[in-house]
Amino acid sequence: MSKSIMVGTTLAVLGLGGLAFGAWQVQQQERGPEYAEIVGVEALSRSVETPREVCEEVVVQVAPQAAPSQGGSRDPHRVVGTAAGAIVGGLLGNQVGGGSGKKLATVAGAVGGGLAGREVQERVEARQHAQAAQSQAPQTTTRQECHTVVETHQEPDGYEVTWRYGEVMQTSRLDRAPQGDRVPLEEGQPNWEAAIPAEG
Repeated sequence: MSKSIMVGTTLAVLGLGGLAFGAWQVQQQERGPEYAEIVGVEALSRSVETPREVCEEVVVQVAPQAAPSQGGSRDPHRVVGTAAGAIVGGLLGNQVGGGSGKKLATVAGAVGGGLAGREVQERVEARQHAQAAQSQAPQTTTRQECHTVVETHQEPDGYEVTWRYGEVMQTSRLDRAPQGDRVPLEEGQPNWEAAIPAEG
């Protein structure tokens, strides 16, 4: 085979290949860009919990201070008051009169002083009991009580976009909702930045 025939054959093959590639490019240009249809857009959200301290003034009862036991009078018969009154009354009665009259006055003073001393002791003990009972009454005060409450609210968490190309349905998760009802495809994947707005 001559050299010219080989060169001619090679050029023919290359020429046919170039023609085929050119025809494919023309076909691709005639088809134009491919688009996927946006079927649905769903806004997503997430729950966010925020703790917060809440304080309020509350009225509470305070236990009374322990008082000495008041288990009745230590001297139920008022002997101390009676004896002290009798002594004082007897001394005063002894200062009155003379002779047998002085004796009568001393006895009368002792009896009267005893009764008076008994009465005085009874009144003093009654006052002490009243004060003790008052100190045992429940008391109230105001104090601050705090507790933590958790507040929950929803925050946006992107969008779930459903799109279809031919018979194939797929979903993508995006930070922003696409604008439009279709999106151009680049190497089989949507170019969301170039989503085309819906017409009319």
